[in-house]
Amino acid sequence: MKFGIFYELQLPRPWKEGDEQRLFNNALDQMELADGLGFDYAWEVEHHFLEEYSHCASPEVFLGAASQRTKNIRLGHGIIQLTTNHPARVAERVASLDLLSNGRVEFGMGEGGSLTELGPFNRTIEEKRAVWEDAVRAVMPMFKDGGFEYDGPYFQFPLRNVLPKPVQKPHPPLWVACSQLPTIEMAGERGIGALGFQFISGDAARAWVHAYYNAFTKRQQKLTEYQSNPNMALVSYFMCAETDEEARKRADGIPFFQFALKFYSADRLGKDRNRPPPGTIDLWAEYEDWKRKNPDAHSRALSGGLIGSPETIRNRLRKYSSSHVDQIILLNQAGKNTHEHICESLELFAKEVMPEFHDAEAEHQEWKQGVLAGDIELDEIDTTPYTSRFSKNSVQLKPNAAAGDD
Repeated sequence: MKFGIFYELQLPRPWKEGDEQRLFNNALDQMELADGLGFDYAWEVEHHFLEEYSHCASPEVFLGAASQRTKNIRLGHGIIQLTTNHPARVAERVASLDLLSNGRVEFGMGEGGSLTELGPFNRTIEEKRAVWEDAVRAVMPMFKDGGFEYDGPYFQFPLRNVLPKPVQKPHPPLWVACSQLPTIEMAGERGIGALGFQFISGDAARAWVHAYYNAFTKRQQKLTEYQSNPNMALVSYFMCAETDEEARKRADGIPFFQFALKFYSADRLGKDRNRPPPGTIDLWAEYEDWKRKNPDAHSRALSGGLIGSPETIRNRLRKYSSSHVDQIILLNQAGKNTHEHICESLELFAKEVMPEFHDAEAEHQEWKQGVLAGDIELDEIDTTPYTSRFSKNSVQLKPNAAAGDD
């Protein structure tokens, strides 16, 4: 099993002069550290206008800086919003980063999840999947040598040679953001790696891995011509310290991350998930108020994921490993988790936990090749019990509740 680190670049209020600059530079320091420690991937999201939750609107700039401070770690777009970017600009940026990083780019693609993000770019929730599919068909031929033209329902492009071209041929590995089980299965059907932005148990991971690889091997139908990428990655909350108690003390940003996801979820705001006007909600203050009123729920939110001592995390990872997840992506830049604790967490994990699972990678690849070749038949597991994006211990808020009511 391989390991990644993941960044939303969260910045809760109150904001002080220099906070964003410090946030960006600390994250680059963490990526450089992770590279030296032997982590496999570093993933950077793209979000727009999401106050406190994510201040990362230009991942290509951030990853470009990271490319000059790292040597081996794969640099992942997790993801580029194909709904809010022109395909030619996407191809240019991905290829440029691949050149700067000497061929270390992972090309994650997604749709965007709220009208707050999509609306300013004249996209709707109803059309975002169709726009994404059209963008995939448009962007992939742009990585080839020579000219290309395209006339689709959402994108039209005259005959041009899109430059530069990436180091990796025919293109960097493809991934798609998946926050629901149907999207995991869609990724398999499209032959694209699944970036699972779910926070689920090892048992659920087994069901989702089976669903993905069965779709990949039995029902694959690509959107256009591209190289398949059979990979299943899952994001997990993370903080590693000498004891479980110390890890939970250091991980208060994790429940904030969960709170923010639920606060702006579809069951509270409707399918458009449109945020309140800028500056009208102090999300960190809302979280602190919720935490005071719900101490037991706050404790439960810290009891799951990969939060704990090396021994606790090792035991939980063994379940994921037995489920044959290809990659676990560790999330601990969240809320007000400190730079020092994040770095110490990465160092302790790399020393005490990661080697066991890196050593088992050859065995996992042997299983995977057996599945892809059809020599290993995976059960069609009933995924009904595992459709939720969140574990039962995650932060739960009342549907359609007004701010401050929970």
